[in-house]
Amino acid sequence: MDYDLKKRYGEKVYRIALDGGMTCPNRDGTIGSGGCIFCSANGSGDFAGSASCSVSEQLAHGKQLLKSKRPVHAYIAYFQAFTNTYAPVEYLEKIYMQAVSDPDVRILSIATRPDCLDEDILALLERINRIKPVWVELGLQTIHADTAAYIRRGYELPVFERAVNDLRARGIEVIVHTILCLPGETKQLMFETLDYLNHMDIQGIKLQLLHILKGTDLAIDYERQPFWSPSMEEYIELLGSCIIRLRPDLSIHRLTGDGPKDLLIAPLWTSRKREVLNTLHRYLKEQDLWQGKEYHE
Repeated sequence: MDYDLKKRYGEKVYRIALDGGMTCPNRDGTIGSGGCIFCSANGSGDFAGSASCSVSEQLAHGKQLLKSKRPVHAYIAYFQAFTNTYAPVEYLEKIYMQAVSDPDVRILSIATRPDCLDEDILALLERINRIKPVWVELGLQTIHADTAAYIRRGYELPVFERAVNDLRARGIEVIVHTILCLPGETKQLMFETLDYLNHMDIQGIKLQLLHILKGTDLAIDYERQPFWSPSMEEYIELLGSCIIRLRPDLSIHRLTGDGPKDLLIAPLWTSRKREVLNTLHRYLKEQDLWQGKEYHE
């Protein structure tokens, strides 16, 4: 992703995570009340801004933090917490336009569920996409029905496929969030998810290692009967196997993740993000691995 954005904009573009003050149909009783089994109380927005502040205020705060560390001029406004199309379209238009009206924001990025994209919302995203590029990140996690049921995803695969088709018909870029090392999933099952996505009209992918976080139902299962969670060496080897399978033109937006240290139960090594990435880069170079090396149409 970093490479792609530098080609597009001629400079590094930084993401600012935002909280639009929404919830999720998998939490409010519409389709469920417990949320996905791995999701924290903050709806995967543990590093996002505060919903008590306006989007403009969250962006200003995010800019201030980044500029204190390095010279930054370009940003992605990333609505991360919970389901960011799960609100009346008038409200969505208000917060999205606050983001794209910021002259330093290059891209509007929206994390959501594929079952929360009705015609009015799609039309709104299409209009905004004419102003500035819109990315929609869909939480797929896995293509396998048994795993999807266990994690309480709450929708079936055709819903995801329809969302991708609807977004692409409107010229909107699609990024897909996947989770590696879900309980019960073998390497082959993970590879099947990637192979499926290789043949979808998507532009980006996130490879997220499963985090076990305090306060989640996944943590309760882990405490009752611990399941396999990879060592750093095991995960890096798995990542190498995933990267070489991926379609060469897919932009990789994430390779791991670092859960909040006060919530993280396992794997604890993920908190050492710089070490993980450096070790991965060294492994790929030593093993002569690159994206698409073993991709076959």
